[in-house]
Amino acid sequence: MGNNGSAGTPGKGSGHGISRRSLLIGGGAAAVGTAAVAADKIRHVWWRLPGVDRARDEGARDYAPATWVAASTANWRRADRPDDYAVDRVIIHVTQGSFESAVNVFQDPAHKAASHYVVGKDGQVTQMIRELDVAYHAGNRSYNERSVGIEHEGFIDRPQDFTKKMYEASAKLTAAICKRYSIPVDREHIIGHVEVPGTDHIDPGPNWDWPRYMKLVRAASTDSARAS
Repeated sequence: MGNNGSAGTPGKGSGHGISRRSLLIGGGAAAVGTAAVAADKIRHVWWRLPGVDRARDEGARDYAPATWVAASTANWRRADRPDDYAVDRVIIHVTQGSFESAVNVFQDPAHKAASHYVVGKDGQVTQMIRELDVAYHAGNRSYNERSVGIEHEGFIDRPQDFTKKMYEASAKLTAAICKRYSIPVDREHIIGHVEVPGTDHIDPGPNWDWPRYMKLVRAASTDSARAS
C-alpha cells in the first residue's frame, strides 16, 4: 500500500522547481548563462506561491470509467502536473486488504498516504486523487511527484486475489495513463512499489503476473491507438 514520501530521497529525473527563496534573493546570480532555463522554471513555479491555486471541478475524474471518492487532503498535495512535474511512471501497489479498507483508509487524515486509484477484484476502479496532484504513495518524494499510483485489492501472498477482471481493468487504466502523458509501455516506466528507490515495501509481490499484465497493457494501448 502507498506510503508518505514527503521525506524520501529524490530520484533521477526529479521535477523540482526552483524555490521561492531563490527567486527572491538568488535570481540575479543564478540567471547568468542560464536565462532560458531559469525562465522556464519561473513559469512552472507559480503554483507554489501563496494565494495561487489552479481552478478545479469537484469530483472531476481523469479516467472516465472510474467512480470518484475523495481521499483526505492530508494524504496528498496540490500541484499542476505535468506542467510543474513531468509524469513518467505508473506505480503498481497491492492493498494488503480489501477494496473497502483501502478506500476507507485513504479518507483517513491520520494515514498520511494514498494512491490516485484503487482497483478491485471485480474490476471496479475508484479514483481518489486527481492525477494533476501529488499523492503520497511511493515512499519517495521524487517518485511521488513523477508518478501515478494504482492500488489493487488483495494480499501479495494470495495469487487468487489477482483476478482476470482486476488485471484487465488495471491494464486499461494504465494504458490510458501512459497515453495521456506519453509514458513508454515498458517495465522501466510501469513499476512495482518494491522497485521505488528507498522503499521498505515489497508489493505487488512475487504473485503479481508481470508478463501477463504488460501484455494486457500493450494490447489496451494498441486498441486505444486504433480507436483514435
